[in-house]
Amino acid sequence: MPLIDMPLEKLYQFGGLNERPADMEEYWDRAIAEMEALGTDCELIPARLKVPGVECYEMYFTGVGGARIHCRFIRPEKREGKIPAVCVFHGYTGSCGSFSSHLRWAAAGFAVAAMDCRGQGGSSEDIVPVKGNTHHGQIIRGLDDPDADKLYFRNVFLDTAQLARIVMAMDEVDETRVGATGGSQGGGLTLACAALTPKLNRAAPIYPFLCDYRRVWEMDLDTGAYAELREHFRHTDPRHEREQEIFTKLGYIDNQHLAHRIRAEIKMFTGLMDTICPPSTQFAAYNKITSPKSVVIYPDFSHENLPESDDLCLEFMLGM
Repeated sequence: MPLIDMPLEKLYQFGGLNERPADMEEYWDRAIAEMEALGTDCELIPARLKVPGVECYEMYFTGVGGARIHCRFIRPEKREGKIPAVCVFHGYTGSCGSFSSHLRWAAAGFAVAAMDCRGQGGSSEDIVPVKGNTHHGQIIRGLDDPDADKLYFRNVFLDTAQLARIVMAMDEVDETRVGATGGSQGGGLTLACAALTPKLNRAAPIYPFLCDYRRVWEMDLDTGAYAELREHFRHTDPRHEREQEIFTKLGYIDNQHLAHRIRAEIKMFTGLMDTICPPSTQFAAYNKITSPKSVVIYPDFSHENLPESDDLCLEFMLGM
């Protein structure tokens, strides 16, 4: 079998390379407290689209920094007792998608909330001012600001956890049966949501992004989704005099350093030919998860549609 990364047996042993900030726990404890202080209020506006048997809403809540976050929310029209729910997160630069793309969850009896990431392809605001580059790339947004709280993905990670708390607080939702899923960036946000939401029941990350930036760099795969890393060095540190400092700061938003917080059951999906989010970066986070976990391996697949992964994910969530 061709390899672009480590053999599978070594992937299960890989401990990750990216630096971990010394105050990682304090940083995120403080961030979670800021997010939780915002409460669980949201606004549901009936959508223009009318679908028999389900209710569709444009959903809004106020995230950290005052940003107005948009989601699409769907629930079955007829409900007996409390129902399970799932939070869905999209790929890099994209959006939460159409209502119809999420109807399978409602057909299976779930409420579903699909979130637009700040300042990407949807309708959520990105209003936190930062110093430094804002030309291209969200991983590096806020990296040159003296205040590490200005890191873009710090706030998006918090948005995912706030959304999960909002959904859990809904009268019709069984708070003990709430899950999260998404692919690529959505997979990374699924891991972050699970790490920052101890009550989350299940999480299904599909080839997660936002894991082990140092490993991406050393594999010379800082292209595509990770291209902004090279761009940042070329513009701000061309001689790599601050390389250690930069990767350490990126450690705040590296899922491998949050993974030990996860309490949800995890089912990860990984293609071993993935050159966008290399398998070893995904396993750097996976191997640090101490809750029940499994990974579905696609030996011949890259960063693409993984056959039947949608069905397997739905089946996994139905088991909550």
